[in-house]
Amino acid sequence: MSIAHRIRIEDVTTLSDDWYTLKKTTFSFQRSDGSWQRQSRETYDRGNGATILLYDPRRRTVVLTRQFRYPAFVNGHDDLLIETPAGLLDDAEPEARIRAEVEEETGFRVREVRQVFDAFMSPGSVTERLHFFVGEYQPGDRQSAGGGIASEGEDIAVMELGIAEALAMVDSGAIRDGKTIMLLQYAALHLFPAAPPSAR
Repeated sequence: MSIAHRIRIEDVTTLSDDWYTLKKTTFSFQRSDGSWQRQSRETYDRGNGATILLYDPRRRTVVLTRQFRYPAFVNGHDDLLIETPAGLLDDAEPEARIRAEVEEETGFRVREVRQVFDAFMSPGSVTERLHFFVGEYQPGDRQSAGGGIASEGEDIAVMELGIAEALAMVDSGAIRDGKTIMLLQYAALHLFPAAPPSAR
């Protein structure tokens, strides 16, 4: 159901466009009781993005990355952040972009990818919609060492983990990235059947 009729934009001010775009918008919103309330919000527009979990159902493994994230560091995370490969769309289609991004970061050239859902990751202030993909891989699919693009400040390490180990790292707090937790939980529910007792 559209709510556009309940919003009246009154003023938009660009606060910064140095890296991405930060705007302050003043608007009136019609509340559930029919009254109009004037509000203002800041929105950070960095474009939409995509992320992917590479998984090997036979070996029960996943591919993740480790890299430095300054915003996480200044908020108390004194370590590299463990993540699924991801990147901004930059006007490309989500599937095309995630294929290129995963090869840049991990070196794996995936054959088939499948979008499983999309989500707004921080809708209180960030406009980004993230497209979530999964794709099977085999060790022979790796074409290079990956590592990202150095000229863009990327210095990415590649990790291959068992799904049980990755989920345990979520429980312990070693994995704290939201998109990664979402895809690992999706994998536990949909991609990896329960291992037989002898394999646990």
